[in-house]
Amino acid sequence: MKIILTTSIFLALLIGCKKADEIDTMPPPPPQGIRTISLDNAIEIRWLPSQAHDVKGYNVWVSNKYDGRYSLIASTTTTSLVDYGAINGVTYYYALSAYDFSGNESKLTKDVVYDTPRPEGFGVVIYDTAAVRYTSAYSFSQYKTLSYFDINADFFLIKMNGYLYLKVFYDTDIQDMGYTSSLDEISASPQNGWSLAKAAEAIKGHTYVVWTVDNNYGKIRITDIGNSWIKFDWAYQTAKGNPELRILKSNRIIGNNYRNLQKKF
Repeated sequence: MKIILTTSIFLALLIGCKKADEIDTMPPPPPQGIRTISLDNAIEIRWLPSQAHDVKGYNVWVSNKYDGRYSLIASTTTTSLVDYGAINGVTYYYALSAYDFSGNESKLTKDVVYDTPRPEGFGVVIYDTAAVRYTSAYSFSQYKTLSYFDINADFFLIKMNGYLYLKVFYDTDIQDMGYTSSLDEISASPQNGWSLAKAAEAIKGHTYVVWTVDNNYGKIRITDIGNSWIKFDWAYQTAKGNPELRILKSNRIIGNNYRNLQKKF
């Protein structure tokens, strides 16, 4: 009986050694839940952590088109990465793969995502048109405050019935996206819901999207507000015809000639 027991232990140890020596050739599944955030000359890529127990890290790939050739830009063990090589106004397509401790790598993700970085600014102040007329509006394309009489103004601040409002002209659209924790929380222009009144009440902590006369979109988030002024952060998408942007309406009149005919409020 003692000899049989010893032999059994020996066989178990031998089988265990064979399993330990087996080579892992099974790649992990690709990452899921990829999303991107547009930044200023940068794009942040985020994804869900892999549920595979042997995943060691992730490879991030980029291309200039969806079905193009993807190049490896970085490897990471975290679930996010900022591509500081992105340039404002240029669209980038991203894919991910996962790799395990044995060096096996998954296929690229099927849910390839794309994004276009854009300029941004912080702490801009504009005033009610009746208080300080010449700094009552803002131009996304010129990155500066100006008079609401200026032809380049995208939106301006006006007080009506004791409340401050963000107002746009007839050739521009605006929408209040509600309270957000940051400017980056709104990552794309909405497809509908634009204000029919061409105005939205200015509320601290709210983010607003503006569809400009030039078929670009900008967004602002109010960080502070006073009796006759607001302070806001902004971002502006410079790429025209970008799939993330609002499609140009067929009946929309583009250009400054139409705006020249409008009465400034």
